[in-house]
Amino acid sequence: MPREASRAALGIGAGETLVALLPGSRRSEIGYIAPRLFGAAVEMSRARPGLRFVVPVVPGLRDAVEALRKQYAPDAAIRLLDGQAHEALAACDVTLVASGTATLEATLFKRPMVVVYVMHFLSWQMGKLMHYQPWVSLPNILLREHAVPELLQGGATPAKIAAAAFKWLDDPGAAESLRVRFEGIHRSLKRDTGALATAAIESVLAA
Repeated sequence: MPREASRAALGIGAGETLVALLPGSRRSEIGYIAPRLFGAAVEMSRARPGLRFVVPVVPGLRDAVEALRKQYAPDAAIRLLDGQAHEALAACDVTLVASGTATLEATLFKRPMVVVYVMHFLSWQMGKLMHYQPWVSLPNILLREHAVPELLQGGATPAKIAAAAFKWLDDPGAAESLRVRFEGIHRSLKRDTGALATAAIESVLAA
């Protein structure tokens, strides 16, 4: 999806800085994560007036997200979108995104990101006992390192999220280096899925 066309469709000027907030797609996780992202938008707006923010919202949750926006960021320049997550990712300069499949989408759009996740305290404690791996976001798992910041649970404060976002915005070289690495992920994931699936089915039928 072309970046400039997406920015034009969203009414974002060429010289404006756009931050995409993706707080998740489930009501429960939005309740935990959206307040942190809206708080980060407030912090960023105070530091740099003129920043623009968009929030793609899944159908049926607009009222809930709007209520949180009014509560946590009533004066920030935040626009709620009806879906349009891909347009937001194509148009943005950085995204603050809930850990999940949206982080892979942001990777494929080659966008610098700050990954955030917050859950119920007991769920978090149970998850810590599992010790699956040192990363939670898909780009870091695929690269097997902390290529993008992950701010989780108590560490996901608005101030820390805003500071991590500014690091990407203030270091174009780092953002470009990340883009190149994301290109590599994109190439590694790009397969002839139809042919692979056909071969797999044929091998089962021939057994």
